[in-house]
Parts: sequence; structure tokens; C-alpha cells
Amino acid sequence: MNIQRFIAPTSREAMARARRQIGDSAVILSTRQTAEGFEVMAAAEESLASIAQAAQPGMAAAAPAAPAARKEVFANTQTSVANDTEAMAMSTLSFQDYVRERMLRKRRESLGGAAAEPEAPVAKAMPQPAMRMADPEPIVVPVQRYNEPPQISAPRAQPIRTRDSGFADSQPPTRFATQDDQRMAVELNALKDMIEERFNTLAWLGSSKNNPIQSSLMHKLIRAGYSPAMARALLERLPVEAGAGEALRWLMDAITRNLRVAGNGAGLADEGGVVALVGATGVGKTTTAAKLAAQCVKQYGAGSVGLVTLDSYRVSGYEQLRSFGRMLGVVAHLAHDRAALKDMLGLLAGKRLVIIDTAGLGQRDQRVQDMLDVLEMPTLKKVLVLNAGSQGDTIDETLSAFKADKLHGVVLSKVDEAVKLGPAIDALVRHHVTLRGVANGQRVPEDWQQPDAGALVKMSMGSANKSAFDPANTDMGFYFAQSGGRNANLGGLHV
Repeated sequence: MNIQRFIAPTSREAMARARRQIGDSAVILSTRQTAEGFEVMAAAEESLASIAQAAQPGMAAAAPAAPAARKEVFANTQTSVANDTEAMAMSTLSFQDYVRERMLRKRRESLGGAAAEPEAPVAKAMPQPAMRMADPEPIVVPVQRYNEPPQISAPRAQPIRTRDSGFADSQPPTRFATQDDQRMAVELNALKDMIEERFNTLAWLGSSKNNPIQSSLMHKLIRAGYSPAMARALLERLPVEAGAGEALRWLMDAITRNLRVAGNGAGLADEGGVVALVGATGVGKTTTAAKLAAQCVKQYGAGSVGLVTLDSYRVSGYEQLRSFGRMLGVVAHLAHDRAALKDMLGLLAGKRLVIIDTAGLGQRDQRVQDMLDVLEMPTLKKVLVLNAGSQGDTIDETLSAFKADKLHGVVLSKVDEAVKLGPAIDALVRHHVTLRGVANGQRVPEDWQQPDAGALVKMSMGSANKSAFDPANTDMGFYFAQSGGRNANLGGLHV
């Protein structure tokens, strides 16, 4: 029998080499992982068939002679398995005995008695086939074809070994995703988004340069204080056939339609109820409360208004509200906590309009949520007072901190002090809040107006003063480098 040895980096390549050398009739005798690579012992099916036919008539006589044959084969214990296999022509039965003998020897060596124990007792322990079947843990390694997977059976669940090492699986082990793989996937997705955004920005800027009207409007919006996200969202919807004048009118009309304002007869004094004015320090909450109270007193009398303050932090905060109340003939009350506020609202339940003035808290103050919890009542309307002259980022943070989605509306104060109204209008449009009033001075009650969306947008776009903060045409690329705007929230823009 011609047994050949094949070594390759993987089991698949070793079996492929055996098939190319021997042919489709190659029979795999053993496989193992060695230091040189993956080893496959194979032989042609024809040579095994001739030996099997010769071994069948004398199988009974071959069994008693097996111990003597094993003793002769394994006389030199230092010979490697590969040399033993190439030196002897084994039948199927003798190969099984050979495997069993090697496993028994390995077991003795692990117990520490392999060096002193002779080979003869092993041969005597298995003189008959029946005795061999009684040995512990018999393992049968059937002969398989090249294109069939190895089939190994054992009476018990145990690590199966052939020859000198454990049976190596021809398939690679399953590899599970690690934390590094997940981090790499996140970074690749971020890189992909960044590349797509850059290409889209470059393409959009290229089209803007080719379209002078669009480029001019973009520059005008940025100079007015509108965000790049808002400017791009509007200009992407600009009609292509519009001229310069029509394009500007369309742009202002689009902003006007998206700015939510209270209609005529829907002001805070007209609606009535319980209104709590919240906001940062110094935005004019107390002055706004006095203006609202003056409007209600003028229309419905002094008995229709109730004034309550929660401002116990600011020095003379309560005294300022009391001074406005005395001017209007209205008594101002002080509430220290939620329970006192509930009692006070119960006493003022017959009033048409109850105005609650609160302490000024910056948008990053940790007490903002505590104050909002105090004001969390079913019939109470929270109105945020915003300084129109604040930066766009500050207005954004303030709207988020005071929960813009739960506000009844916004009062835009200090409009007369604001150089640019674009940031405030931009933030109101993106956060989808309703503008309930406009305060443009300190006089009570004269400096108060009902909001007019068209007038405010026109005022925001009409600034012609040059400023060091105004960008040049060549700077537009920097403004739109991050034009996506994760918090732009312009999906519902109406044009």
C-alpha cells in the first residue's frame, strides 16, 4: 500500500494536494496539526481494496497475530508516527489496533509509568477480539473518501484524538465581534457620513457659485444672523426660474410662513388663565408681567388681574413687582414653594388673568428643572421670555433647557436693543414654538406689541450696517462645511 504524506498551511489545502496527487479515489487515513503545518495521510482506494480483500478470509487468524505484529512495529518507540505509517502496510483492522495502541501508550505516559512498563503485558491483555472490545474508551476511525467529511464515533463524549495529536477541525473557528470591532464600525460609519457630507457641500457650493442669485441670498441670510442650516434648507427649495426680486420675496415669505405667531385676539391678556413667565436672569420677566397686567387692567379692570411672584432669590425682586402692582391698583403676592403657590392660585381662582413671575435662572442652572416641576400644573401656561439680542447658540440652549415642546409660547423682549433678529427668528422656526408677544422697550404698558411675522422678518433682513462679524463671499465655504446640522430639525419646513 502506498501511503503518502501531505503538509499545507490549512486542512483544505492539504486535502486538495492529496486529491491532485492521488486522484478522486484518495482515502484520508489521518489528519493532524504539526509544527510544519496541517498534515494529511492518504492512500489510493485501489491499494486499500486489494489489502481488504486479502485480509477478509484470514480475519480470524489475523486477530491472534495482531499483538506480535504490533510488538514488531512498535519496537522502536522513538520512531515518529509518520515513519511508522510509511514503513508498514496496514489493513483497516491493523490500523485500528495501531491507533488504540498509541492512545494506551499516551495514557500510560501521562500517568508516569510509560518508561518502565514493557510492551508484553499490553499484548497479553488483548489476546482475543473480545478482550479488545472490553478495553476502556475504544475509538473507531473509519476510512473515508477525500470528498467526504471525517466521521469519528466514540461510545462516550470525550476529546477524540488520532495518532499523536488531537483531531483538527478543517473549518476555521467562529469569531465573535469584539468591542474593538464595534468601535471600528462606528468610526467607519462616521467617516462615511463625513465624506458624503463634504461631497454634498462641495457640490452645493459649486452650484451656488454658478447661480449668482442663490449665492447673493445665501450671503444675505448669513449676514442677517440666520444659521447655515436654515439658509441651505431655504435655498435648496428656491424656484430655479425666479429672478433676483422674486427670489428675495419668496425667501422672506417662506420664513414668514414658518414663524408661528399668535393671531389677533389670541394674546396672553385676551386668553386669560394662569400664566407663568420663565427665563434667564435679566431678560425682563418682571417688566413683561407688568405690561401684561396693564393690558388686562385697561380692558377688564383692576379686579381682573392677580400677581404672584416666586422670586425669593433676587434682592428687591418682590418689591419691584409690588411697585408695578401699586401703579395698576393690583396687589402682588409672594409664594415660597409649590404648596404655597397652590393655595395662592386657589384664592385667585376668580381672576381673569393670574400672572406668575419667577426667579431668573440661566439655561445651565441645575435649578431649572426644580422650578419647572413646581410649575407643573394642568391649567398653568409656561411662557418663556427670550432676549432678542442674545446669540443664536444661547437662544438654542435656553429653548432646550426650558423644554420648548412643553411651552405655551415665547415672548421676545428687548427687540429694540437687538442688532440682528435673525438668530432669534431662526431659533423660533427650528424649535416650532409660538411667539405670543414682542417687548421693545421699558415703558409700561406702551412698549408692547402683538407679534407680526412679516414685520419681524422684514426687520431681520433689512439691516445694512457693516460689521466685523459679517462674512465675505469667500468665507461661505467655511460656514457650510458642517451644513448638515444634527439639531437643525428642518424636516417640517413649509415653503
